[in-house]
Amino acid sequence: MTNENYTGVTTGTVATACSLAALDAILDSSDIACVTVETPKKTLDIIIDECKRVSDVEAYAVAHKNPYNDPDVTVDLAIVSTVELMDKTDEDVDVIITGGEGVGKITKPGLQIPVGDYAINPVPRRMIVKNLADRIPEGKVAKVTISIPEGEKIAKKTMNPKLGIIGGISVLGTTGIARSMSSEAYKNSIVTQLDVALASNIEDLVFVPGNIGEKLALKRLNVTKEQIVQTGNYVGFMFEEAEKRGITKFTFFGHMGKLIKVAGGLFNTKHAVADGRREIMVAHAALCGAGKEDLQRLFDSKTTDDMMDILNELNISVEVSNSIAEAIKERCKQRFDLDLNVFLVDMEGNYLNDNMEIRTEK
Repeated sequence: MTNENYTGVTTGTVATACSLAALDAILDSSDIACVTVETPKKTLDIIIDECKRVSDVEAYAVAHKNPYNDPDVTVDLAIVSTVELMDKTDEDVDVIITGGEGVGKITKPGLQIPVGDYAINPVPRRMIVKNLADRIPEGKVAKVTISIPEGEKIAKKTMNPKLGIIGGISVLGTTGIARSMSSEAYKNSIVTQLDVALASNIEDLVFVPGNIGEKLALKRLNVTKEQIVQTGNYVGFMFEEAEKRGITKFTFFGHMGKLIKVAGGLFNTKHAVADGRREIMVAHAALCGAGKEDLQRLFDSKTTDDMMDILNELNISVEVSNSIAEAIKERCKQRFDLDLNVFLVDMEGNYLNDNMEIRTEK
């Protein structure tokens, strides 16, 4: 299997291709089926689904982001670019880039784009300018409007609402090539939460693994959504990025089944990468006095919830949970300069340990 199976193109590359096709349609009025786009990494041929010249100075083009080996919500999404040629009034500007339907607007500081502007990131903007500039007739400027008709609906499945990007999705990309979620693209999307929080002077941050952790934290703690940072499976990466930004004290809140992995030094909690839940639980239960038969029962359990039921029978569930919470803190201190307040909870949000500092409980 070749690397191409693991890659696709970014929304920024598709938006650039559509912009280029629309401009070409204005200039020679022929049907455009494919365009060649220069990205920061390589030159790519992008198929155009539809291209239409509306007038002597305006055209639009549509293309889709093709599927690749990644659960990307923007795959198969139609991206539209409308290009209009206008008389130049500023000699330094060849291309004006704006957003249309389904492209989000920035409402919070801390992102790469200023508040009030459309969420079309710097690299896609530079790609559009670079690919169009040499083709624009002298004395003209190209106004490029990027639209994503399904963008507002799709945005609900992304972090955009949390980041203060409203009304649609972002046009992203740093290389023009999209890789699977194990790559930098996904990490870049989650680390942005830290920059938004810092720019908004938000304190008392709560790090959670994902959506379930966020819902439980909002249920149990006196915090807002703006205070919550989702780490995904990249706990170590997010803690490292927090430390780089001077964030050294925060709450680490989540289900035992996720957070227990960190007690074993597993800072990527994806199941397919590593899973030592039962081994870690058995070790801490043994330290708290569980006998061999009960340790075997724990080892044979399929879920951490089943393990907690056994520990409740033995009346050592809180003691074991406290031991695991302390181990999480120690593992993090070994790797980062962080002061964590660890909350281990079950699926209902009930506290499993009692050695946390309760500062923000509802």
